[in-house]
Amino acid sequence: MAKTKEHMNLAFIGHVDHGKSTLVGHLLLQAGAVAEQQLSSGENKFRFVMDKLTEERERGVTIDLAHAKFETPKYEFTIVDCPGHRDFVKNMITGASQADAGVLVVAIDDGIMPQTKEHVFLARTLGIGQIIIGINKMDLVKYDEKKFNELKDEVGALIKTVGYKPSDVHFIPLSAFEGDNITKKSENTPWYKGPSLVDALGELKAPAKPTNLPLRVPVQDVYSITGVGTVPVGRVETGIMKKADNVIFEPAGVSGEVKSIEMHHEILDQAEPGDNVGFNVRGVGKNDIRRGDVAGHTNTPPSVAKEFTAQIVVLQHPGVITVGYTPVFHCHTAQVACTFLELQKKLDPATGQTKEEHPDFLKTGDAAFVVVKPTKPMVIEKIKDIPHMGRFAIRDMGQTVAAGMCIDLVPAK
Repeated sequence: MAKTKEHMNLAFIGHVDHGKSTLVGHLLLQAGAVAEQQLSSGENKFRFVMDKLTEERERGVTIDLAHAKFETPKYEFTIVDCPGHRDFVKNMITGASQADAGVLVVAIDDGIMPQTKEHVFLARTLGIGQIIIGINKMDLVKYDEKKFNELKDEVGALIKTVGYKPSDVHFIPLSAFEGDNITKKSENTPWYKGPSLVDALGELKAPAKPTNLPLRVPVQDVYSITGVGTVPVGRVETGIMKKADNVIFEPAGVSGEVKSIEMHHEILDQAEPGDNVGFNVRGVGKNDIRRGDVAGHTNTPPSVAKEFTAQIVVLQHPGVITVGYTPVFHCHTAQVACTFLELQKKLDPATGQTKEEHPDFLKTGDAAFVVVKPTKPMVIEKIKDIPHMGRFAIRDMGQTVAAGMCIDLVPAK
């Protein structure tokens, strides 16, 4: 049997009208993952590959995370098409947290938008270590090299502020609509010496699978399946789950033996990080567990925090954050309101050095160490122990107000 290709999750991020869906559609078409007859006619044809929901077609906006697969000579990719629209940033959070690499799409006519900055921050805070910049809609400026270089410098300066190295990043002039530089070099940009998008994807490094860390499977949904019973579904973040393992769900506190594991309708003996699986656990009922619970082995159970210390960056807040503020924290698949108990210190976001001890408030742009208390039990891990389970976004008033990571925690029991 041929060795299966390494798998990577790829997030497409960027502002709502900057052409992500068109780019993804064209990429899938050129990579042979979608047949021409699956496309509708007219200028929106590529978007409809990803925008499957009727509501999205009517509104012309990507709402849900659409998953699509395609292969390059080296990898099998699953695309997580992250909505760029403000109302849907929380989907983007659950999407980006699953991505091994990201393609940031910036349109040459609009340039950097406030949302572009937010997505760059989120990509970094949510742990997307590798990024490719697609400078899109080059056809609108007649493939002008000078305009490309100006925007390239601006975006380079932006991604540098969050710790990406512009010299390690490919900036690719694209026209998603015309198909320039997607799978092969375009004659419209003879001045561009770098790789096409697909070639740049081939240069990405597959992340090492964190199989040596404790097992963590955040529950996305719980199904009742006739003849099988209760089947939680989720993505293995770390560790390995085997048939007959004893697992516990926290904070629910219920445990049992894994009877079966299934992925894409195939029965597996074991599941590894990156696998989206359904699994049945003896003695665990449909009402015992819910989305946001996390499965782990009974001997290394998931950490339930009574309170935790976090490093956060305030992305945007119309007012100020003070002690007592209780927004919703989105961590893996959990959404839990948490109260700020203490603002420990304000940091210089560029250097990480302490700027002020015990500030009275935090505002947009501030980075800080804070102590928070979940209003109900929630699973979170220290970033240094299990990085995949230590990041979160903070949402309030229909927007992402901050993002951060767990530095330390006080266990609930």
